[in-house]
Amino acid sequence: MKKVGAYIILLLLFSAAGTGQSGKKYVREGNRNFKEKKFEESEVSYRKAINKEDDLFDASFNLGDALYKQEKFDEAAGEFGGLANRVESNKELAKTYHNLGNSLLKSQKIEESIAAYKSSLRYYPDDQETKYNLAYAKDLLKKQQQQKNQEKNQDQKQNKDQDKNKDKQDQDKENQNQQEKDQQEQKKNDQQKDKQKKQQQQSQKISKEDANRLLNALANDEKKIQEKVKKAKAKMQKVKTEKDW
Repeated sequence: MKKVGAYIILLLLFSAAGTGQSGKKYVREGNRNFKEKKFEESEVSYRKAINKEDDLFDASFNLGDALYKQEKFDEAAGEFGGLANRVESNKELAKTYHNLGNSLLKSQKIEESIAAYKSSLRYYPDDQETKYNLAYAKDLLKKQQQQKNQEKNQDQKQNKDQDKNKDKQDQDKENQNQQEKDQQEQKKNDQQKDKQKKQQQQSQKISKEDANRLLNALANDEKKIQEKVKKAKAKMQKVKTEKDW
């Protein structure tokens, strides 16, 4: 992918030809630090230049580059974005939007970077590196969307499996409850049968006792009858004896 600092060479040349104003002095100082990869020092110099002359394009543009080199991508994007609203030159706008796109892309703001690259190409349609970065960002966005769709499908499948497992668990629980209910019902029926059996046995026992009492009563009645018969016979014998006499 194209490096953000690609355009800074032009600005270094532009700055070196400055008029000697105080702001330009700090820009040149910042450029020297930037070339020596002293990006923090160059940031300080560019900010001093802006404090002196806030309309210096090269100071603001190079400040964005210095922030980018320090991986302060959000701050760099803010600097380039603010600069794009202040300049009118197509060339400057193309460079600013290009670097804005790079900063946004590094910040993982892919859709915003695509919009920035498109803006850059509106002002400089033949820039091949901007076209390349735009194509790269579009491909990255496509892969990101595919990844999101894949994760979404996986989440849906996982939710579906969880729902399926929940339904199975609910069904198993329902079956278990029904089984317990059937067992309780069976236990209740067995208890009822045992109760009926005991009642029947008790009834049979009472009937047997009644039968024994009845037999005993009959035996007593028979004994009484036999005793009466014996008495009657004895009486008859006595009467007969007296008559013979």
